Amino acid sequence: MDGQRREGHDVPRLRDVVAVLESFYPPDTAQSWDRVGLVAGDPDQPVASILLAVDPTLEVIAEAVESGVDLIITHHPLLLRGIHSVATTTAKGAAITDLMVNDIALYCAHTNADVADPGVGQALAEACGLAHTDPLELSEGQELGRVGDLAAPVTLAALAERLHAALPPTAVGVRVSGPADAEVRRVALLGGAGDSSFDAVRASGADVYVTADLRHHPALEAREEAVAAARAGGADTPYLIDAGHYATEWLWLPGLQRRLGEALGADVTIALSQVRTDPWDFVVGAQAPATST
Repeated sequence: MDGQRREGHDVPRLRDVVAVLESFYPPDTAQSWDRVGLVAGDPDQPVASILLAVDPTLEVIAEAVESGVDLIITHHPLLLRGIHSVATTTAKGAAITDLMVNDIALYCAHTNADVADPGVGQALAEACGLAHTDPLELSEGQELGRVGDLAAPVTLAALAERLHAALPPTAVGVRVSGPADAEVRRVALLGGAGDSSFDAVRASGADVYVTADLRHHPALEAREEAVAAARAGGADTPYLIDAGHYATEWLWLPGLQRRLGEALGADVTIALSQVRTDPWDFVVGAQAPATST
């Protein structure tokens, strides 16, 4: 970015950009508990430069300040839960202050981007190699998650490696539960945290579930149920791929960059944040996949 805000008749106002975003991701398609939309900014301010990120962290905002950005668009909301102070002694207060002092607007598209077409789910499906998908489940009348079949079966390790190559790099990488050489074809997926959807995954008949933030007990219980099903003559599926919350949702950003560029024109610069907002920095003692003999 050139670090300078540009003004002129061809530069849209913030209200124009919000209108485009809400045509992509209608606010009324967000889940009832969510907080989406314009968080900071004057609807009449010009927008010549936009920064896209997964999270509105202090480091992302600092990147925007340094680059002279007019608007940050993030997936995760800054103010999902109520706060009682905006003092700079708190992270939320410091973030809000940095946005206001530097005249930077913030817009968030969260679960309304998850359920959109195209949206977070389609981006993750494409990274898995799925062409056609159906909704994994319905939540508050909205299609949540996707499920579909690969063109041809692959091993569980090959699918994990395909995802790893498509995802932004993180310290944790991709976690897998299941035999590396197991054959998989039907894939269920949900970007971000997905361990509340195991019933829908089982009902979908998926061989593997791609999501993130899998906690110990739900993941272990899901695999135990699969083992019990196999003992009764069924399949020991679904296998699990935890590809990371930040990484699975980052995949949506390049598509948003292209769509916004087409809608807003060449007078608006749109960049992807270079800040990795995944919270983990390094891993010790990771184990390589083992194949059966």
